Amino acid sequence: MPRSTFLILGALLGLGTIFTDCMKFVQENRPAADKTTESDRLTLCSPIPPPLTSSPASVHTLTPADIGGLYTLGLPLAHRNEVSRVLTRLAELISMFNPELITQHVDQTLLQTRSLLQEVEDLCVSLNQVTDWKIVFLFVPADLVCTCSPQVDVNVKTVVQEVDEALQMLQNRLHRTLVHVVVWSGHYTEEKCNCRDELVSQRLQKAILLKVLQDFLNQRLKASSWYNGVDFSVVLQSSPAFLKTNSESENTWSELNRLAIQLWTNLLQPASGPTVGVDMIIPCPTREHPFLRTQMNSKEETLSLRTASKPADPVMGTEVLCTERSPSSSTPKSVHELRPADIKVVAAVGDSLTAANGVGATNDNLLLVINEYRGLSWSIGGDENVTTVTTLPNILKEFNPSLTGFSKGVGNQNSPAASLNQAVAGARSGDMVRQVRALVDKMKRDSSIDFHNDWKVITMFIGGNDICDFCTDSISFSPRNVVSQIQQALDILHSEVPRAVVNLVELLSITPLRDLHKDKSLGCPTWFVEIVCPCVVKPKDGTSELQRLIDFNRAYQFAMRELVDSGRYDTHDNFSVILQPFFREVFLPRLEDGRPDRSYFSPDCFHLSQKAHTLMARSLWNNMLEPVGNKTFREDFTSGIDLKCPSQTNPFLRTALNSNYTFPGPPPSPPPVTNWGSDFSCVNTAPSNSVPTSVHRLRPADIKIVAALGDSITAGFGAKAQNLLQLKNEYRGVSWSIGGDDSLETVTTLPNILRKFNPDIKGVSKGIGKRQTGFNMAVSGAKMAEIPQQIHNLIITMKNDSTVNFQNDWKLVTLFIGGNDLCQYCNDRVTLSPQNYSHHMRMSLDILYKEVPRAIVNVLEILEIEGLRRIKSDSLGCKLIQKQVCPCFLLPGEDSPELAEIKRINRDVQIETEKLVYGGNYDGREDFAVVLQPFFKNTIVPLDTDGRPDSTYFSKDCFHFSERGHADMAIALWNNMLEPVGQKQTYNNFTNARNNLKCPTEEHPYIFTKGNSFPTTTSDCSGSVPAWLAAVLAIVGLLIGWVITWTVFFCRDKTSKRKIMTYSLGMKETTF
Repeated sequence: MPRSTFLILGALLGLGTIFTDCMKFVQENRPAADKTTESDRLTLCSPIPPPLTSSPASVHTLTPADIGGLYTLGLPLAHRNEVSRVLTRLAELISMFNPELITQHVDQTLLQTRSLLQEVEDLCVSLNQVTDWKIVFLFVPADLVCTCSPQVDVNVKTVVQEVDEALQMLQNRLHRTLVHVVVWSGHYTEEKCNCRDELVSQRLQKAILLKVLQDFLNQRLKASSWYNGVDFSVVLQSSPAFLKTNSESENTWSELNRLAIQLWTNLLQPASGPTVGVDMIIPCPTREHPFLRTQMNSKEETLSLRTASKPADPVMGTEVLCTERSPSSSTPKSVHELRPADIKVVAAVGDSLTAANGVGATNDNLLLVINEYRGLSWSIGGDENVTTVTTLPNILKEFNPSLTGFSKGVGNQNSPAASLNQAVAGARSGDMVRQVRALVDKMKRDSSIDFHNDWKVITMFIGGNDICDFCTDSISFSPRNVVSQIQQALDILHSEVPRAVVNLVELLSITPLRDLHKDKSLGCPTWFVEIVCPCVVKPKDGTSELQRLIDFNRAYQFAMRELVDSGRYDTHDNFSVILQPFFREVFLPRLEDGRPDRSYFSPDCFHLSQKAHTLMARSLWNNMLEPVGNKTFREDFTSGIDLKCPSQTNPFLRTALNSNYTFPGPPPSPPPVTNWGSDFSCVNTAPSNSVPTSVHRLRPADIKIVAALGDSITAGFGAKAQNLLQLKNEYRGVSWSIGGDDSLETVTTLPNILRKFNPDIKGVSKGIGKRQTGFNMAVSGAKMAEIPQQIHNLIITMKNDSTVNFQNDWKLVTLFIGGNDLCQYCNDRVTLSPQNYSHHMRMSLDILYKEVPRAIVNVLEILEIEGLRRIKSDSLGCKLIQKQVCPCFLLPGEDSPELAEIKRINRDVQIETEKLVYGGNYDGREDFAVVLQPFFKNTIVPLDTDGRPDSTYFSKDCFHFSERGHADMAIALWNNMLEPVGQKQTYNNFTNARNNLKCPTEEHPYIFTKGNSFPTTTSDCSGSVPAWLAAVLAIVGLLIGWVITWTVFFCRDKTSKRKIMTYSLGMKETTF
């Protein structure tokens, strides 16, 4: 290469630091959808000076720059597309250090016919002449093993044996090779095995299976000599790679980035840092840790983690010092006069905390978390006695040794020793009715129980798995629905079980558990908890997602209190439900050095250990003896909990009546709804001081014109229809994005919201039909291909309107289209393909971009139409018209190939829309912006109080939206407009609360665009630097680069001359 070329490169390197910083800033602050292109690089790492030698002699001193090729074995068939995309991202990271990296081309046609050993053979043949250092990723798909199979151990050993044989072949045939073994699992709901009848949590089984595979592979690798080789070594990645979402999920792109970063992180030598509650961080090699990870160069870190995670041995027994232990003189007839010694039967329902998963597990044995140590369970266990095992039954045995119903030993709810412990690992509130039914049947069949006369204590503790899943379906797991299902179970007990007191234990405050997974020195298996409880571990610190978790947690607790305070379970004297709130506020126990104390948790750092169960049993007992309205609701386990005792003055278990507690009763019923208006509370409603010239500085009050494009939804088809005859009417005045009937107080639409900022806004449609359609160009039945014509009509109409200043008035145009394309896709797959959809969308936006000045365009993502299959009604319109309107979605059977196809097309249309909007095609004008509003991306069907789809959101055909649906769509659109790009809500949360409208703030009074969604800094690379300074910096950078490059070549020439002289004179000294 000529020296002039090197000089140019050197000059560019002179600005390398500034450029790298700018690239990091841009990458960190670009919109989420902008990160989804295959060519995006995730980040840039600052280069480390290369070693003096050209190529390392040992695999243990291998750096990313030394890698010449990246190859793959064992590609999981079910997720080969996802894995390939992950590896593409990983290759981009490695290519930062070696741009000439070679990646393996996988022949997709051969994947179905080759075993792992055949793949290895083919790879060895193809690399026979390759002398560069290479990395081979060997994937071990866990999805090939059925978690519920009785032969699971044998199947795992078979998989490990095949991996062992593959590694032996690689060691014998390849040199200069580093092999990384990765345990892979797809989305945990994609269960190919017939495990649906299993009651144990599918996710817990999946997590345990991954752990088993990890451990078996780790043992096999340790037993081999592969760790100690010079030019060949094998590393088992420290955590499995599992795809949290299915291939059609909205989060697939971010998931693939996450997995690529995980593989990259595990590829490098370990370094300390946070793992939970922070943004995705892409680590880079450092001077202290420059090498790729091997067992030889990373031993010290592994040992330190294990040592740090070891807990102290707790004391499990309790001394009961109570003197008042006698029962009532005769069997009490009232629950309000019940002494502890009067209790003859104990029972419990709940989830894994009551099933006692992992309570008896040792510290280093994560596999024991699958075991249910029911004899140690805090509320129902009966192993040994209270001096060695503290549980509620063991405490009660001190008052009544004849107590029955407690569980013993290890086993599931169907084992004989489980007795009346009917808790099931993985259970949610929706499982309570089934558990309660099973419990009542067991009590009735048990000959040792006098069902009608024996007094019973039943403990219900549920909700943990609901909060773990709430972020996946905030409607199904809403506080109202969760407590509604708890209510159904309690209603059964209330009506069918005599002489019973029910402890409803309030859901624990779960967010403190996150701290266990922030400190890597604790050695907690965070990947394990991400499978078992994703919604708690996933949110990042300081985000709205974390606040939403906290809010839901509190709402669950409040709803439970409200249910009991309704007084519905205190209607007769032989039954009562008591809320026991000791878990409401729990402080995470900590060590003297401030770190969380792992001894209170099982090896998974999620389930609780026997030490914690001991304190839970004491807390529950104490709550039972505390008066209602004055119970302990805040516990600090570190300070210890002393056992309370009944007294002569207060010998009874406390109920509302014997505590003189007055129920507040149910909240008053809301007044009947007379309209679907909204309340307005915004204060920053002023326009800009002068008409803005930039779309990125546009306030709501600056909008002068509204317009809309679309189909029957925007036309308001059937929105206010009361019968089938009115269904064909277009109620354009209540249309969500363009309607202008009445005012915001009675009709919620986007224009009515904007009128609060600018009362003179133009373009709204009113009434029924097209007489006052304004700039509502929507046509019922329209498809994407017809939108360009609607735009032409809109432009002509605006230009012909004398009240519109076409060149100077700011315009807001909303485009929502695609329902008819999807509903008719199966009838014309070519014309209505996602590619054609994108083509016509591009044509439409191009017209607006070229011909309409001063405009901001809302593009709505098409909703997930599958949810409409759940909308049912006995009406004629719902039964007959719905399927005719959308046959391609509503006619296919469940799990049919046709339904799977149209769901995929639905998602593809969304992806094509995202790519187009964020492709940068419409960023060239300062007075124009296209913004994707994604609240329909993950469509949630609104539910009624019974948890069924709420048909009041839909018109008489059960397809189009009613006025109520239009109102919530308007709110969701408005709120999306006030959310930054990349942080917009991607689901609809229809509640019809009147106070759901967001407001502009003083800090950000503008409508969000891609151009104003990201913070600017003093080191911004966006062009805020004066032109003269930029020129000076460029010249200085070139001079610095030239000087550095000249110095390098001068030294190289001088060194070469000295070496030649030294060689010619036979001298032995070394020169520089």
